[in-house]
Amino acid sequence: MATTAEPTAQQIPTLIHLAALTHLEGQVRTAKTIQELQFLSVNETRRLIPYEQAYLLSSDDSGATECRVVCASSVAVIDRDAPAIRWLEQVGQALKQAGHGETPMAVTEETCPESCREGWREHSRGYVFWCPLKHPDETVLGFWWFERDFPWQENDVAIVHRLAGSYAYAWKALSKRKRSWSVTLKKPSAWLIAAGLAAVLCVPVRISTMAPVKVMAKEPVVVSAPMDGVISDVLVSPNTMVGSGRPLFRFEDTNIRNQFQVAERQLAVAQAEQTQSVQAGFLDAQRKADVPLKEAEVLLKETELNYARDMLEQIEVRAPKAGLLLYTDKADWVGKPVSVGERIMEIADPQHVELRIDLPVSDALLLKEGAEVVAFFDALSLESFSATVSRASYHAEVLPGDVLAYRVTAELTMPDPRVRIGWQGSAKVYGEPSPLAFMLFRRPFTAMRQLLGV
Repeated sequence: MATTAEPTAQQIPTLIHLAALTHLEGQVRTAKTIQELQFLSVNETRRLIPYEQAYLLSSDDSGATECRVVCASSVAVIDRDAPAIRWLEQVGQALKQAGHGETPMAVTEETCPESCREGWREHSRGYVFWCPLKHPDETVLGFWWFERDFPWQENDVAIVHRLAGSYAYAWKALSKRKRSWSVTLKKPSAWLIAAGLAAVLCVPVRISTMAPVKVMAKEPVVVSAPMDGVISDVLVSPNTMVGSGRPLFRFEDTNIRNQFQVAERQLAVAQAEQTQSVQAGFLDAQRKADVPLKEAEVLLKETELNYARDMLEQIEVRAPKAGLLLYTDKADWVGKPVSVGERIMEIADPQHVELRIDLPVSDALLLKEGAEVVAFFDALSLESFSATVSRASYHAEVLPGDVLAYRVTAELTMPDPRVRIGWQGSAKVYGEPSPLAFMLFRRPFTAMRQLLGV
């Protein structure tokens, strides 16, 4: 019966080396991308050849492209500005131009090109081996640069030469596969692609933009100051329903009440002087001539008294109609001097509201009456409310924050009792249908026009 001879102690390392070589070449054949293959070439080759550092430089065999480090062992990303990388690319290009682009060689400081010897001791270590990755069709796809602390032996050089052929063959195969895919992608006519793209850009779509929105009272009654003065007290809290004629706020009345009392005394004096002139006129013709003047003084004092009475009656301002009282806060008005006609409060119907949209000039659309609006309020973030544009301002206004915007007013399509005056949110405003290209390039085109001034 035949028996299988067991390997001797001297054969075991050789078998392990052969198994590692077989496994590595299997990995080379199964690599799916050039980047994966390049990673294997500088990291997995260490299983067969001991070295401290390895670099892979890429360059075509025409000489038109400079050598470029594309991969390094134990490094994830190549720093292109690192001094060692820049020096190594200069050395690779110099060796290639010196005629060493197709033959492997051990590189020392003496054999290094003179233009690169200055950085040899700083950027290289120990013993360096230079090996081109040469395809059987004589195409050189790249170069290996190995560094280690002990000399290179003949068996190591033989293995490097063997692996260089395998890597070059796989590299060329993956390059052909990549080119075949690019050719497949380029098969459709460029005219067809351009025509299809132009057709897509011409598809009409509704232009829309987002803008801040606020719920405002529609046609509110403004409560303004009837005279110049200082507000002494505000009688009703903000956001309170008030009835018609209810006192809202009161002015400081010290001066006005004193003026009324003085006017009363002055009228009484004028009337007494008039009576005295009438009685004396029966005896003295000169005093009789003063009677019309005294009557005029009485009329003047009556007018002054009536004016003081009217001002006194306006000390307390009342609500002109029933509704919801809107203003900021009592503390903002108590003790504040106001001018006649100054807006202080508003009275509005809480169910009679409209939307005010501040549309920035940069997002301005061609809006028409009845344009569609969809409002999203912060208080009801999960719901949307349909509205239509009722009017839009012709001139832009400067809003708080130095934003130039158009004021757009919209009305809810279906009134909702939950919507309260003062709510804020965002509104999506729809404009006229336009080509898709206009929607995509509207902002860049506007910015370019503003930059170039055309």
